[in-house]
Amino acid sequence: MNIDFSKSPDGLIPAIIQDNTTGKVLMLGYMNAEALEKTKQEKRVTFFSRSKKRLWTKGEESGNFLNVISMASDCDDDTLLIKCDPQGPTCHTGSDTCWNESNQQDDIQFLKYLQDFIDQRKAEMPEGSYTTSLFTKGTRKITQKVGEEAVETIIGAMANDDENFLYEGADLLYHLIVLLTHKGFRLEDLARELKKRHK
Repeated sequence: MNIDFSKSPDGLIPAIIQDNTTGKVLMLGYMNAEALEKTKQEKRVTFFSRSKKRLWTKGEESGNFLNVISMASDCDDDTLLIKCDPQGPTCHTGSDTCWNESNQQDDIQFLKYLQDFIDQRKAEMPEGSYTTSLFTKGTRKITQKVGEEAVETIIGAMANDDENFLYEGADLLYHLIVLLTHKGFRLEDLARELKKRHK
């Protein structure tokens, strides 16, 4: 990443801050070379404050730090996109974002988090994890669990037991994601198949 600070007469470039989990844009700030270097080293976003005329780490007073997950420059190398894990509200007004928007994860976004979590379980295989035990036992055990949960979901639906139907449906979806992961796929592969059919 070779940022060109020379394009601006004051040596500042815009830095767009985005929540890594929700995808919501949180704020826009400005960085000089020193602020960027400090951000890289500390893994917390530091700007150059145009009003204070100094480096300013977001959260240095409030404790609402922006922990860096990734950084990328644009096609002209004069703007940054920084994906973060925000520790509390981002705006000085107390709002989640500087546009007064809520920065809550949509429920459907949890499925991506769960897929990533299950991928991590497969990579690390920690002892004592139920997911690890499924991967260890292999295809036969995982498919057996998918079948069992499918039957229990159907029973809940047929009995008009909405609470049990949703509970067992969640179990079915979890075990299906485990099976997908075991077979080298992700939930997104099913989404692509459905999207293709939708056309």
